[in-house]
Amino acid sequence: MIRAFIDSSVFFSACRSPSGASRALIDLCLLNQLEIVVSTLVQQETQRNLAKKAPAAVAQFQRLITALPLRVVDPGRADVIAAAAYTQLKDAPIVAAARFAQVDYLCSLDRRHLVDVPEVSARSGLAIVLPETLLATLRDNPDAR
Repeated sequence: MIRAFIDSSVFFSACRSPSGASRALIDLCLLNQLEIVVSTLVQQETQRNLAKKAPAAVAQFQRLITALPLRVVDPGRADVIAAAAYTQLKDAPIVAAARFAQVDYLCSLDRRHLVDVPEVSARSGLAIVLPETLLATLRDNPDAR
């Protein structure tokens, strides 16, 4: 089964919309066709951003957190410091957590700092993709689920 670390942008989007690639990934996790990994920071950041920008979606987030078979990992300080050498400081905990979890993909909507930055992918050893890219991969390779 494919393992993907999702950041708060993907979780936020999935909670706000019942359709779209972010939500489809959550649905695949609910069907045990994708293993989703997050960190405590991702959960806290998603909760905080929803409360601030989309309070009506907080209840949906709480339902998903309870229902999803999430794997939660938290990298150590040294891992975060190492990731900060090649990524934005605010994204270092995310990259470090994905590396620590040894996932197949880091899934994010942050093109500017993660998805479209080849150096982050190369130095971290992570495939960093948009939700729609991961969804297409899963659809094209049903045996990987």
